[in-house]
Amino acid sequence: MNAQGWDDRYRDAEFVWSVGPNATVQKYSHGLTPGSALDLGAGECRNAVWLASQGWNVTAVDFSRIGLDKGRKLAANKGVDVTFVVADVEIFDMGNRTWDLVLVSYLQIPNPQRLSVLERAAEAVAPDGLLMVIAHDRSNVADGWGGPPDEAVCYSVEETVSVLHGFDVQIAGVIERDVDTESGPRVALDTLVVAHRAKTGVS
Repeated sequence: MNAQGWDDRYRDAEFVWSVGPNATVQKYSHGLTPGSALDLGAGECRNAVWLASQGWNVTAVDFSRIGLDKGRKLAANKGVDVTFVVADVEIFDMGNRTWDLVLVSYLQIPNPQRLSVLERAAEAVAPDGLLMVIAHDRSNVADGWGGPPDEAVCYSVEETVSVLHGFDVQIAGVIERDVDTESGPRVALDTLVVAHRAKTGVS
């Protein structure tokens, strides 16, 4: 979906997603020493705002102006500061060895663009920093609930790990995510990769 498509989707609802952080993002970033964080494809910025509330200096990047406008309102309501950048993550300059945390959360783009973004996201992680990728797994299309019906914009653990060089991969697997629906509880399947760059910055 392009920027206009996401603008339209975000415009049609007060919040498409919840205003609280994704539970997996919260679980695996809780307790980390706050520093600089880059949230790529931030959407309505719920994760960015939560990270800011935990003391992180957060930059949220998305090509949807409507999504970021909602993020600004959410940040104001929570009394936190977030830097909002309207940009396409496919061409956004993430920097090199810059961020203590780089978050890629449910970013729906196909290959080869996805691999390029993931490679640059990994390069943007500072020494002793963390890369966190959580996304709809390809297996979710057939075996899980919700998410995009197109495997082309879904992830695999193997592909995600393949872009990591100079990292200690702490978690790499498919996880179950409980989803409450009008028809009862359902289970979604997500790719989760959490990787730590060595302090020496070896690549």
